[in-house]
Amino acid sequence: MNGIERARNDVCWCGSGQKYKKCHLECDEHIALLREQGAVVPPHYLMKTEEQIAGIRAASQFTRYVLDMVEQRIVPGVTTEDINQWVHEYTVSRGAYPAPLNYRGFPKSVCTSVNEQVCHGIPDAYVLEEGDIINVDVTTLVGGYYGDASRTFLIGECRQEAETIARVARECMELGIAQVKPFAHVGDVGAAIEAHANAHGFSVVREYGGHGIGSEFHDHFYLPHYGEAGRGAVLLPNMVFTVEPMINAGAWQCRLLANRWTAVTVDGRLSAQWEHTVRVTMEGVEILSA
Repeated sequence: MNGIERARNDVCWCGSGQKYKKCHLECDEHIALLREQGAVVPPHYLMKTEEQIAGIRAASQFTRYVLDMVEQRIVPGVTTEDINQWVHEYTVSRGAYPAPLNYRGFPKSVCTSVNEQVCHGIPDAYVLEEGDIINVDVTTLVGGYYGDASRTFLIGECRQEAETIARVARECMELGIAQVKPFAHVGDVGAAIEAHANAHGFSVVREYGGHGIGSEFHDHFYLPHYGEAGRGAVLLPNMVFTVEPMINAGAWQCRLLANRWTAVTVDGRLSAQWEHTVRVTMEGVEILSA
């Protein structure tokens, strides 16, 4: 049911326990006005209930703990398959499920993308060497809800470009998240990310972006990490999605390897990524995986 169809004294649809008139009525009226004005407004069902948000938060926090565990162990000499085994065993031993495993045929429990690999790297016998960078992308299913986050790790002593792109990718994510607030536009997020990447001589991958998340791994919402401020769909309170810019040292274009999963830079230069799952609040943003 669209929230605006409720009676003012009904309990709010969001599960807060408050009367609708004291909770989401004003917000829903504003959403209806935006639609009348021709704004691109996501469907109302993407606004999560308090129960759903609590579930996504728990899954996102679990995902954070998995990444903390990886960070403590990752060193030169480790294989990407070692990381897969760590993530799988840590997750299932605590009653959760590693969401990438068997998702649309993906064969492993985590994505490990090394150096020029942009995303969806498949763990194998590759041995991490001094100077490599690697993005470890973890998604966990806990109690029926998904939490998604990733970090780029520097392996030992790295050259300056590797250190810089890893740092700038994280800054791009943080600057993008800083733009998240109710009734902002997706273009505000993308513009902030793109401007910062370009200022350092880097580019933003366009083939992949952030996505809605909740009781589904990929919800019906897409967030490009480039764009123009003030353009695109508006962000609604209680929407939950990922901000996960992929930043390339050279051209932004990617190509797929023969495994049909792993994207790599077209010019063989480095790529780095950071990711958080975030929620739009009535005042701004909550980083659920922080």
